[in-house]
Amino acid sequence: PPGDTAGCTFCHTSAEERCNTCHQRHQFNPAVARHSEQCKACHWGKDHRDWEAYDISIHGVVYQVNKWNPTEFDFSKNLSDADYVGPTCQYCHMRGGHHNVQRLSTVYTSMGMSNAVRGAPLWKEKRDTWVSVCDDCHSPRFARENLQAMDEACKDAGLKYTETFKVAENLMLAGMDEPMPKDLAPDWSGQHIWSLKIGAYHDGPEYGGQPGESGEFRMSNCSAVERICFESVGYWQTYIMKGMAHGSWNDATYCDGSFGMDRWLVKAKTFAEEAIRPSEIEKKVGINWVPQEFWKKGDWLDELTGVKIVKEFPGKTIFDLCPEPGWLDTH
Repeated sequence: PPGDTAGCTFCHTSAEERCNTCHQRHQFNPAVARHSEQCKACHWGKDHRDWEAYDISIHGVVYQVNKWNPTEFDFSKNLSDADYVGPTCQYCHMRGGHHNVQRLSTVYTSMGMSNAVRGAPLWKEKRDTWVSVCDDCHSPRFARENLQAMDEACKDAGLKYTETFKVAENLMLAGMDEPMPKDLAPDWSGQHIWSLKIGAYHDGPEYGGQPGESGEFRMSNCSAVERICFESVGYWQTYIMKGMAHGSWNDATYCDGSFGMDRWLVKAKTFAEEAIRPSEIEKKVGINWVPQEFWKKGDWLDELTGVKIVKEFPGKTIFDLCPEPGWLDTH
């Protein structure tokens, strides 16, 4: 609902496409847009912890204590001519004034949430470019060592992510993920697809939907173990990638990074054990648990697409209602 998602829509609308989002409407001064704080309005928070990772890194500290000194940070110069004592967001991500910010990212993979082989040949050009930015101030060997450290951290996170999701998947397939997808309000498409069926993963009728259809990461109207999985990958795993990418190693480990993923994995396993034990007892004594009615309507979901489709177009999904392929991408 709009009231819940103001933090999403404020940035993920025309703010992404306006010059004055960074250049500021009444000044429109390039010197203002070269300050790292300009990125802070959008790039911070639980699920994309860029500002925090930069701010508490050694680079961020150098920036904060020197940014008022024009001999250390002369923001009047074009970015291509910048000679800073430490990197800003713009210096690394918009090197030379180039406005395609992701051009100088390393293997991005959905903020670190995909289990990619980060050293694969596919990514070589991006990784070499990433190192070339660092070696403006550091040796190429130093840059590659830090890139390898990020690779290892993301690989470890991927193992925990896979194990956490497997706990939830086993519960769901055994019918013990309470409530099950069929017991919930319909998702945005008007279907009952398991929320962790993301992309083509977990295809099959037992997960809901048609082959290739995707579920959605839900933060409400889902079982507790699904929410645990979402937070593990959507929050803690991204902290790891963002922390390692920005030199904020404390973030990657302690501040709900690696240790957070460990905690949520234990949480998922504990939830599974607590679901399995009573379920076994219920089978023996013949109790058939029925979810409460509030799951069927969901929390504050009455105005969303899935519920409206079920009410107004029984038996249809949002895909049936699209006039042509690709319509959803532009509407």
